[in-house]
Amino acid sequence: MTELAAGLTGERSAQVKESNTALSFGSGLAPVFSTPYLVALMEGAAVNAIEAALLPEQGSVGTMIQVNHKAATPIGMTVTAKARLEEVDGRRLVFSVEAWDDKELVGDGKHERFIINNEKFLAKAEAKKLTK
Repeated sequence: MTELAAGLTGERSAQVKESNTALSFGSGLAPVFSTPYLVALMEGAAVNAIEAALLPEQGSVGTMIQVNHKAATPIGMTVTAKARLEEVDGRRLVFSVEAWDDKELVGDGKHERFIINNEKFLAKAEAKKLTK
């Protein structure tokens, strides 16, 4: 098992298709890579960075993301997000994130996740349905 420590890195890539454009997501009118999908890609890169360091009963949830979407990426290009774990503060993890398409940096920012116990987390979420 990998040690959960600053310096861990992860990546996730996606090809830009009609289904992940701003037009398709409803987050804009242009057929270019959407900001919501960029955020998801960055979160996925962070998850990949720490996956090998978590116990089987653990997971992580995103609690904050601050993203600058700097450039548009057209359909057909690939976007690759990279995350680097910068800080471990108990269960709180802080990442720097960036994303590149085939030509340039298209986004960067900061992302925070918390380590959870999967069973307890899901039980608490499900309990919301039982209360008014």
